[in-house]
Amino acid sequence: MKKTILKLSTPLGIMFLSTYLVIGCSKDETTTTTETDQSTNDNTEVVIDDTDFEPTDWTTETHSKDADPDFDEVFDDTAVKRFDFVISEDNWAAMLANMTSLYGTFGRGGGGTNFSDEDPIFVPAEVYYNGKQWYKVGVRFKGNSSLSNTWGSGILKLAFKMDFDEYEDDYPQIKNQRFYGFKKFSLKNNYADKSMLREKVVADIFKNAGLAMSHTAFYTLYVDHGDGPQYFGLYTLVEEVDNTVIDTQFSSDNGNLYKPEDYGASFVDGTFNEDGFEKKTNEDEADWTDIKDLFSALHASTRTTDPTAWRAGLDAVLDTDVFLHYLAVNTVIQNWDTYGRMAHNYYLYNSPDTNKLTWIPWDNNEALQTGNMGGSLPLNFSGLSSSSWPLIGYLYSDSVYKAKYDAYVQDVVYGAFNVNTMQTTYTTYAALIESYATTEVSGYTFLNLSSDFQTAVNTLKTHVSSRASAVSSYLK
Repeated sequence: MKKTILKLSTPLGIMFLSTYLVIGCSKDETTTTTETDQSTNDNTEVVIDDTDFEPTDWTTETHSKDADPDFDEVFDDTAVKRFDFVISEDNWAAMLANMTSLYGTFGRGGGGTNFSDEDPIFVPAEVYYNGKQWYKVGVRFKGNSSLSNTWGSGILKLAFKMDFDEYEDDYPQIKNQRFYGFKKFSLKNNYADKSMLREKVVADIFKNAGLAMSHTAFYTLYVDHGDGPQYFGLYTLVEEVDNTVIDTQFSSDNGNLYKPEDYGASFVDGTFNEDGFEKKTNEDEADWTDIKDLFSALHASTRTTDPTAWRAGLDAVLDTDVFLHYLAVNTVIQNWDTYGRMAHNYYLYNSPDTNKLTWIPWDNNEALQTGNMGGSLPLNFSGLSSSSWPLIGYLYSDSVYKAKYDAYVQDVVYGAFNVNTMQTTYTTYAALIESYATTEVSGYTFLNLSSDFQTAVNTLKTHVSSRASAVSSYLK
């Protein structure tokens, strides 16, 4: 069969060592057509073969859109499960060449200085789980600063995005393919987290506080890109907000969902722009009225002349109770890569239940620590620049909203972030994942020594006690 020759713009010089075996993973090398990535000029080509195949492992429960999401199967808090990806040599080379185009030379050093406005390319992969195969699943690398840092450090434990029907137009056999009722996931690499617990634990904390939040679970990942399965390490599987979160945690998924990112996402007066509030649902409807209404209500002159009217106007467009509850959790646990420091890492959903925008947290691997870039958000926002972060500054300056925030702060340390509960959680999860975390291999790990894992867990245990003390001092 004729095979497409990939033109790699930059020599990668990457060698891969395979030391793990998996039963039943095979590679289809029959290649007849290609799709060229038009978003970059790196000359990478994604190989699409026209081989006729029958999805023999397909069942309604495991593969069909007709099945309800099986949270117990996919997001099991008591087990570490395993994914295997099989990616053709050509498509793996295309992924790496595309990364070089977007983020520079692999192992370049210098930290996360290279950023990209473009997502890495998708390629079709075979995904194996618990003895079953999922066919032509779209997989790509994901992230931005974390992706750039990991790539630049010469570490191949990269985060992935998985979309199970990304290639249904090319392969009608997989139309509406799902993974136990789920269309897509983020498979996060626990970047900058030697405990490998933060993404999972923070999601649990938000959920236990009663807020809308993605489910998470621990998975190991093996990737075969031509030389046999390679252990890529311990990952955290994260439920996608624009898939099952809004479908199962709200009455309907028909509302507008936004993933804000950029200066406008700080809600500074006069900075609204459509690009800063990317629509994840209803994309064909060029309507940002609900976001514009939030800007107008937040910056209304009544904030200083008639606070009661101002609160009524803001409450009509934003679920302020949810936001204040989220803010309390976020500040008690500590977070720096978050609103108030960075204009990203949250979603806004216009809930059909209330016709109000609801805040949904996202990307929490940098929480549970003092942090970088000026440090984590303080409990007391009196010193925060309201002109830079008005959604926090204005609400905290209002006595009614501040009282609600303070009450939630106290609730958090008594409930979702209780010291005794968290100590048990850290101990339980650490015991569950330790053998998988400490056996990650060089080039696919953020650990320098296997002992780094337990040291990081101990730091988390100390941290929760210190936060209880900080809350006690704040509320005096």
